[in-house]
Formats: sequence, C-alpha cells, structure tokens
Amino acid sequence: MAQVELSRTTEVPGRILSDEVLPARAWWHKRLDRGSVLRIVDLEGCQAVDTIVYDAADTAVRYNAANTMKLAGSVYLSKGCVIYDDLARPMMTMIEDTVGRHDTLAGNCSREINMVRYGATAPTSCRDNFIAALAELGMSARDIPANINFFMHVPVDGDGRVAIADGISKPGDYVDLRCERDVIVVISNCPQEHNPCSGGRPTPIRLTVWQPA
Repeated sequence: MAQVELSRTTEVPGRILSDEVLPARAWWHKRLDRGSVLRIVDLEGCQAVDTIVYDAADTAVRYNAANTMKLAGSVYLSKGCVIYDDLARPMMTMIEDTVGRHDTLAGNCSREINMVRYGATAPTSCRDNFIAALAELGMSARDIPANINFFMHVPVDGDGRVAIADGISKPGDYVDLRCERDVIVVISNCPQEHNPCSGGRPTPIRLTVWQPA
C-alpha cells in the first residue's frame, strides 16, 4: 500500500497542539481538554485502531459501547455520532469521517483469542498494548471495557452473523473526534496479523490534536 504524504494529514482548521506518527503495533495515551479535537489518520489504509476513552476527572467512568450504539441507533459509528459513557453522557463527537463506518462490536485482539481462533499467538496484541498504556495511568486490565475499532470493517448480515472483513479505509482517511469534556484517550495501533483487520500487515497511523480556530 502506498503511504499518503504526511503533509496532507496535518491540514486542520485550527491550531495544532501535537502531531505524531504512531508506529505499527504501538500504543498511545493522551489527556485531551474539552473542545480540542483528535484526528486519527490511517496513513496506508486498512489499519484498525483500537480506542478507549476515559473521563479525565474519574477514570472509573469510561466509554460504554452499549449506550453509544443504542443512542446512535446503529452498531457502526460515523460522522455525527457521539461517544457516550456509562451514564449516557457525551464524551466525544465524531465531527468528521472520511470512511463512513467504524466497528463497535469486535473488541480487542489478545493472545488468548488468537490461540482459540487461529491456533497461533503473536508477540503482542491490543490487550497487551492496553495493559501497558493503562499501567502508566495507574490502571490495570480490569479497566479495559469494550472498545471502538476505527477503520475496522465488521459487516453484520441479516441473520446477525458477523465477520472481520477486508478494510474499506484508504490511505489518508481520517476521523476527527471533538472532546465534549476533558478525557483520556488510549489507543492500540492494532498488531493483528491473523485476520484482515489491519490488512495482514500492520502499519503506522498519525495522531494530531488540534484546537479549532
């Protein structure tokens, strides 16, 4: 896959607060202030980005997949969707989206599920990445809820069957997430190689935090 020019991904309608490339298979966390926007860019296409959001003032309050799906009326997230917490309060809003649908169902990969599904493991997993990131925040594996998978394609058929399918995101596709309050965002740039969620070859992403003009 051809990598998008990095300059293209930093054109935002506001002041850039931070801008970095997260390597394949790596993890990231950052505290973001209310009103700021996080742009997640799929630099080379078809790269799943596992994401959890916590309330910065009380990390026991975090992204709730069921509330988010019920209030969106869909199992997919897209432009205009709000990410809700356990008490159905807004955490972030997707104000821009060049892909059109993002997964809320499949959760994160782990060494254990890889062994059960594929009879194989890998040096790392999204669960491992989340545990490492949360340790730096004074949290543990018990603090991992169901997560969002940006750019991951998980179709649901008429009988309710789900599958992890080839990604539909292209190089340079992105989402913009506006913080509705102070939050902590934790990301695993998915290292999965046993299914198509990251194209069979994990690649870098770009993370830009900006303040609207």
